[in-house]
Amino acid sequence: MPEYEAVIGLEVHVELRTRSKAFCNCPNVFGSEPNTNVCPICLGLPGVLPVLNQAVLEYAVRTGLALNCEIASFSKFDRKNYFYPDLPKNYQISQYDLPLCRNGYLDLEVNGVRRRIGITRVHMEEDAGKLIHGEGEKADYSLVDTNRSGVPLLEIVTEPDLRSPEEARAFLEKLKAILQYIDVSDCKMEEGSLRCDANISVRPSGTDILNPKTEIKNMNSFRAVYRALGAEMERQCAIWGAGDRVVRETRAWNEAEGTTVAMRTKEEASDYRYFPDPDLVPIVIGRDFVVRIREELPELPEARRQRFIKEYGLPSYDAGVLTSSRPLADFYEACVSAYRDPKTVSNWVMGEFLRLLKVFDLEVTETRLTPSHLVEMLELLKEGTISGKIAKAVFEEMFQTGKRAREIIEAKGLIQISDEEELGRVVDEVLAAHPGVVTDYRNGKEKALAFLVGQVMKATRGKANPQTVNRIIKEKIQ
Repeated sequence: MPEYEAVIGLEVHVELRTRSKAFCNCPNVFGSEPNTNVCPICLGLPGVLPVLNQAVLEYAVRTGLALNCEIASFSKFDRKNYFYPDLPKNYQISQYDLPLCRNGYLDLEVNGVRRRIGITRVHMEEDAGKLIHGEGEKADYSLVDTNRSGVPLLEIVTEPDLRSPEEARAFLEKLKAILQYIDVSDCKMEEGSLRCDANISVRPSGTDILNPKTEIKNMNSFRAVYRALGAEMERQCAIWGAGDRVVRETRAWNEAEGTTVAMRTKEEASDYRYFPDPDLVPIVIGRDFVVRIREELPELPEARRQRFIKEYGLPSYDAGVLTSSRPLADFYEACVSAYRDPKTVSNWVMGEFLRLLKVFDLEVTETRLTPSHLVEMLELLKEGTISGKIAKAVFEEMFQTGKRAREIIEAKGLIQISDEEELGRVVDEVLAAHPGVVTDYRNGKEKALAFLVGQVMKATRGKANPQTVNRIIKEKIQ
């Protein structure tokens, strides 16, 4: 059986964080009571005239520039005709042959291999509504919530340049970071503001054959994308390996079963009967408009990563993690501006801070711990007021309560013990309680020393200065 490689292209839908919808003044907010943010325009009732929200155009140009795209000076909207029960007007306002942005790229580095992934196009469109299906044995109904109808979307389409599920996941992570840096979307996959469909085919490695592809839908996390592509790649390899052919179709991801399942045959563009939207004027963009938006772009993740390496002397891995999201990079830089030990700050942010964010399922912006909390604690640690072990406990309490480090230390009596006379008495007690370990150390077993230090730390509830304890023990038993 030959070795196979994947040919993967992604279609990413991004909800823009504008205040109002794409073509009307209805609020663009998540979580409202069903069917409260709607009007005749976003429902497409007869006689209405949509008007493009200028913020949508600005966000789209901002995204295109951040993805190294060409920005079209002339563009237009089209009607994409199809029937879905959550799309009352039976067509979607989208862009077809003249998208706003095209021919861009993103550079990726996966497992030490750097590759350029082409961006075919970025176009504007509106979202459809949402179906809410009944649950239980007698729930033979579905409800329609049209609040999402008319919410502005960007569809970002890649070239079929991705060669593995790992590359697809890395691409999505990098794309999400860029979209958050330029502040066009909150990219909350759990709320549907970032959705991904993936097209995949397989072929013998080293060939340029393009076999029939399948499209996978219903993936609500990067992990799901990674797993679904892996499962589909395995399925297609088995089909070709058995001498059969893969059928071009749309498939769904079944998270529980870990498999993809057939949904329907794949539609062609002609099935949608695109035609220019007669109610929306073409979009003509001046170069000054594009230049202004380009000048307003913030520092993007890759540029910030390189600066972190150069300015703070961080390893490439640290710089990559810290710049993976704009709030995290901002948090780190706020700490470093007040505590000029970049690597120590990096260790705490990448270690305890990210660990606790994961444990409590929080975003950086949702925590009660501020950069000044961490800086104050690091200063107390540096001056020897607390030990490293105590610092971790203090950090966690700061994270959970928002209290200051000094307040926690004083309230709980956690000040580090450095008094040699006091520590000497504790060391004497530990040595007397473990004569065999003392003998082991004298016979050359270095690990015995660590045990004795640990016993002193335990006796002092972690408050002893470990360097001082280490020295006192050596002095007493050598």
